[in-house]
Amino acid sequence: MTPKLIIHGGFFSESSQSVEVKIAKQNALSEIAKASYQYLQTHSALETVVFATELLENDPLFNAGTGSQIQSDGKIRMSASLMDGITKKFSGVINIENVKNPIRVAEKLMPFDDTVLGGEGALMFARIHGFEYYDPIIPQRVVEYEAKKKAKALGTVGCVAIDANGNLAAATSTGGKGFEIPGRISDSATTAGNFCNEFCGVSCTGVGEDILRVALATKIVTRVTDGMKIKEAFQKSFDELKPFEGFAGCIAIDKDGNIFHQDSFPSMVFASFNGNEIVVFN
Repeated sequence: MTPKLIIHGGFFSESSQSVEVKIAKQNALSEIAKASYQYLQTHSALETVVFATELLENDPLFNAGTGSQIQSDGKIRMSASLMDGITKKFSGVINIENVKNPIRVAEKLMPFDDTVLGGEGALMFARIHGFEYYDPIIPQRVVEYEAKKKAKALGTVGCVAIDANGNLAAATSTGGKGFEIPGRISDSATTAGNFCNEFCGVSCTGVGEDILRVALATKIVTRVTDGMKIKEAFQKSFDELKPFEGFAGCIAIDKDGNIFHQDSFPSMVFASFNGNEIVVFN
């Protein structure tokens, strides 16, 4: 199997509509995709999706990790999840505060029996396991918060990869939608927004409530598992968003190495690398 990966940086709508920001995001995705693909040559798909998502969390251009959105009470709470296509193990953190890389905390949870933690419990686990205090806020988010700019913040990030052994993995991380009620749960740390098995891996972005309503990632993977072509699985699943004008975008790779993506509205930014060329979309 030729290793392949696809990453996304969410929808281009959460902070600035300038062409300069859009180009900066495209360039950042290109560099992260290249670095992650190189990493994939000597690492598993599971290790690679964590590596790629960590790079995305570290880039303040994206709404995950550093640069996450501020909630209505002035605090940043982040969520991230990870799924291994081989073992079907799912781990995640929900509404965790003051850590640099939520995806790394999710990764640390993988060997435990209790693999999804939220709030204070997630933070306590992180501290016990060596994750130091980190403030992910950036000046731009403060400006947005203080000015009460309530435009949709749909900058979730994620990665799906298939390694040389044909193993799939998916990871997703988000800084929320901004100005939400404290305690709000997004799709990113659930199987609706991040799902993977030995047949297909999917990472989603968009309005979490819409994605949860149709269990989007799970539906796509299940349909591919049942024999549907990946394109058909996407089309059928996205059709289920239409009755309520659901806003979502997904990236995916199936067991044969087919890369696919789709969004409700053409404003999602992402990049794929198939070993021959890098392709940056939007």
